[in-house]
Amino acid sequence: MTSLFAESHNMVAILEKLDAAEGFEQIIDFLSGSYINHALTVNPHVYISCIKQFWNTAVVKRSCDVTMLQALVDKKRIVITEEVVHEILQLNDAEGVICLPNEEIFAGLARMGYEKPSTKLTFYKAFFSTQWKFSIHTILHSLSAKRTSWNEFSSAMTSALICLSSGQRFNFSKYIFESLVRNVDSSSKFYMYPRFIQLIIQTNIADLSKHTTRYISPVLTQKVSANI
Repeated sequence: MTSLFAESHNMVAILEKLDAAEGFEQIIDFLSGSYINHALTVNPHVYISCIKQFWNTAVVKRSCDVTMLQALVDKKRIVITEEVVHEILQLNDAEGVICLPNEEIFAGLARMGYEKPSTKLTFYKAFFSTQWKFSIHTILHSLSAKRTSWNEFSSAMTSALICLSSGQRFNFSKYIFESLVRNVDSSSKFYMYPRFIQLIIQTNIADLSKHTTRYISPVLTQKVSANI
């Protein structure tokens, strides 16, 4: 098994009104004021050795109907549950939508001006307006479990976008936690969500001074017009 950091995954969103973001000011304001702002922008010092230890020892445990992810970092047990993700990322989404019914997805897409009516549950960034492409680009690269095929996405991320557009809350905590769980035994396992894993590690281990080699989290720059 070869585990790797994914270059364009779990990127840090820069929600600043720079010159390169001209025309996207309203979307930037919206994301900055949303409940996912912290998860989009938090940028801890990520240490390669911490992330490697975590994913190389991670196992899924189930107890009393609670699923948890357990790993060892510096011989200290790190336990992650959906509630831990919820608290660390300040998401306040415990009562949020998990996945919208298909009919609500298609109705929501129509309201958003999606230009490719379809009965399939794979959707394409290219068929949204430029403003929506900015939001999709940001959320996919920063919060989704994807590491390839950035121009398409499934019903879960579509539900998230529709919820954001209509003022509902999508349960990102559950989505992120279940993605972490699936990654443990995946044949294509990789170092998923390094920013978020590091945040959890540093709340459990006070002294990380012996870790020196940092993984520089990729930044989602404002040169979005060329990327969307």
